[in-house]
Amino acid sequence: MSVPAVRMLAWCRCFCLTVSAPFAVAGAADTCPPQDRSGWSPGNPARGQCGVTAMVVSDLTGGELIRGEVQVDGERTDYHWWNRLGMGVEIDLTREQFGPEEIVTACVVVPRTPAASWRRLREEYELLHSRVLENLAPASRQA
Repeated sequence: MSVPAVRMLAWCRCFCLTVSAPFAVAGAADTCPPQDRSGWSPGNPARGQCGVTAMVVSDLTGGELIRGEVQVDGERTDYHWWNRLGMGVEIDLTREQFGPEEIVTACVVVPRTPAASWRRLREEYELLHSRVLENLAPASRQA
């Protein structure tokens, strides 16, 4: 593996360790799509968070948005979103939301559109975005 690739993998591991906790505490039923709110619980805090989480990760890192189909018994039940950074490294902070019967397939790169143009999930995105940034703020700010 080349030195740049090793550095990218190390950066991704560090990024995931640094931001996974702020995302976990920032997400809640009010940051899920309305149709997914009944499925969200503290026991599965990633449930329904993938779209807004992928958008906030995109804000922080750039890269590509990836969308896959969630299938159960060969039928599409939903979509799943995550991120691909440079050198093809994928970051999925909400992959643990799925049960063993849910399979993610048919992955495609989806262009990022500005949040101001969104008709749905804009409020949920803005709420998660502000919470994550607040959770990532240095502790010295609170001193």
